[in-house]
Amino acid sequence: MRNFTTETEPTPVVGPWLEDLLPELIEFRRDLHAHPELSFKEFRTTDKLVERLEAAGLKPRRLEGTGLTVDVGEGPIATALRGDIDALPIIEETGLPFASKNHGVTHACGHDVHTTTMLGVALVLHNMHLISPLGGTVRIIFQPAEETMPGGALSCIEQGVLDGVPRIMALHCDPRINVGQIGTRIGAITSASDTIKIELTGRGGHTSRPHLTEDLVFALSQIAVNVPAVLSRRVDVRSGVSVVWGQIAAGSAPNAIPATGYMAGTMRCLDRDAWHDAGELLDDVVRQVAAPYGVDVHLEHTRGVPPVVNSEDETAIIEAAARAELGEHAVVLTPQSMGGEDFAWFLADLPGAMMRLGTHTPGGEEYDLHRGDFIVDERALGYAVQVLAAAALRTIRDL
Repeated sequence: MRNFTTETEPTPVVGPWLEDLLPELIEFRRDLHAHPELSFKEFRTTDKLVERLEAAGLKPRRLEGTGLTVDVGEGPIATALRGDIDALPIIEETGLPFASKNHGVTHACGHDVHTTTMLGVALVLHNMHLISPLGGTVRIIFQPAEETMPGGALSCIEQGVLDGVPRIMALHCDPRINVGQIGTRIGAITSASDTIKIELTGRGGHTSRPHLTEDLVFALSQIAVNVPAVLSRRVDVRSGVSVVWGQIAAGSAPNAIPATGYMAGTMRCLDRDAWHDAGELLDDVVRQVAAPYGVDVHLEHTRGVPPVVNSEDETAIIEAAARAELGEHAVVLTPQSMGGEDFAWFLADLPGAMMRLGTHTPGGEEYDLHRGDFIVDERALGYAVQVLAAAALRTIRDL
């Protein structure tokens, strides 16, 4: 076996170590896919990971409830790698032979791939270390509850998973990118995401006499239109602040003004500072828009997650690893996503980066995340292990 610690590598470093392991990883991923578990209920998933890691001679540490970490190698920590392990409350419609056995729950966001990728990285790096010491430590975090707000990352951080960690990297499946490629971007790659719920109350009445009522339907419409407009003039437009409503409900008859009304939506933003500023403005703006109509406003503004902002150095490490392992054309620029991702909490005090893993079969059917028919090209699993294991090795060289 060639020396994987040399500074430059004309051929893939990790690929040869993965050949014998890949069939097992595919089966492990299929088992996870068939037994998905919701946020903070990933007990079987945690047990399976602990069992396999201990069988390899590693010493995983269980987190409170669900999730775990494991350190691979010896010496100072060079990087942490994070994979999320929870599934979604969605009915699977793939028809796969290993489809979910837990009705109403499925890995429709690819976390089974993320989890198995990190297991593969741990096993590959450990096997390398047994042959020739790595010269540093890689901490792998199997994080629960990414699909909840504000996310399981906060619980992991409270339990010390970042102690001694200088940087952190992660991945997310992307069905818009072809298998064999990864997507990267310096700066914001995902958005902040908050939830807004508003309840209005007032005197109802006949639609022929709105002046004797607090016209809730009209007030709701003004909030729906004007709150996003006002925020767009009070916060830097380059920050990408976006308020979009998903629910509006009021009334039961065309000639009756109701006494209660409800609306809910999300606020998203691509800049951490602007997210903070817009959040402080939001409550005042809602009340100011509603004030002329005399309604009572009950506002529930739930802070979600900040944006994931990729650092330049860690993005460069991932890109270099991908090109070395998968070829010069393996890296593509990925667009910003307005979706939320709690990996952002890990980046609050650390540099790091998240890469997009291509899961689309070229020429094949196109899928999307958070849908019951989401299918990944399983070749992506091996490519993910190669890139992240190689990226981790590069951080050890920099110690």
